[in-house]
Amino acid sequence: MSRAADRLRSDKRAWFGGGVIIMLALLAVAAPIFARDDPFSIDLVSSLQPPSFEHWFGTDIQGRDVWARLVYGARVSLSVGIGAQGISLTLGVILGLLAGYYGRWVDEAVMRLADVTLAFPTLLLLIAIAAAIDPPLVLVFVVIGAVGWAAMARLVRSQVLVLRTTDYVTAARALGARGPRILLRHLLPNVRAQVIVAATLGAAGAMMAEAALSFVGLGVKPPTPSWGSMVADGRDLLRVAPWVSVAPGLALGLTVLGFNLLGDGLRDKRSDRL
Repeated sequence: MSRAADRLRSDKRAWFGGGVIIMLALLAVAAPIFARDDPFSIDLVSSLQPPSFEHWFGTDIQGRDVWARLVYGARVSLSVGIGAQGISLTLGVILGLLAGYYGRWVDEAVMRLADVTLAFPTLLLLIAIAAAIDPPLVLVFVVIGAVGWAAMARLVRSQVLVLRTTDYVTAARALGARGPRILLRHLLPNVRAQVIVAATLGAAGAMMAEAALSFVGLGVKPPTPSWGSMVADGRDLLRVAPWVSVAPGLALGLTVLGFNLLGDGLRDKRSDRL
């Protein structure tokens, strides 16, 4: 375990990924401090100004400060990443534990439901749901989380199928421990590492899904800033004002890279422990 911890501490990629996530969290929490301008303030006189000391990342077609909207948009991305993964993790872990431990009809029902969920193209399913119910921000990450539980459930189930035959689980049954106690005290702690790694990597996917929905106009509703909608706002201005789309695009790419690098570092640490 010491060797794994030393490798994680020396993994520059993991440190970079963790630093990006911490920076994103700071921007989201302290947005009024980092952004001097109002992200909703329209000033047509200042439309499409290039980056300058006054407007670090320039302004969009309505004269709104791109840096301010980028910082406030971090709140949306972080909320969706954490919220959607929280829902996916909760549903996936609970159903995966039940399916792997109890087996038989419980396993069959959960896995067939997972198959149905995975059979639909995720992005198309999200677009269809978003178009049908016109969701606010909370429902955006509820929808993303609800369609992302199946992969987590399969991961947890596969681990439980192995762990339920181990000596300590057999001993717990012999001592009279019931199913809920075995699930919570013996099985859940032993799948926690895999779940954390999967959740870290899945958060990046959730953020990309929200950006895709916002890009096509089905995510966060204007004037709330979202990185996906900001990219969409500037797609017709790439030749005259590339900063409108490039800034949020780079921010999204850097954040997704940060989550992926951190997840890779945690996965390597677990491999060393094994």
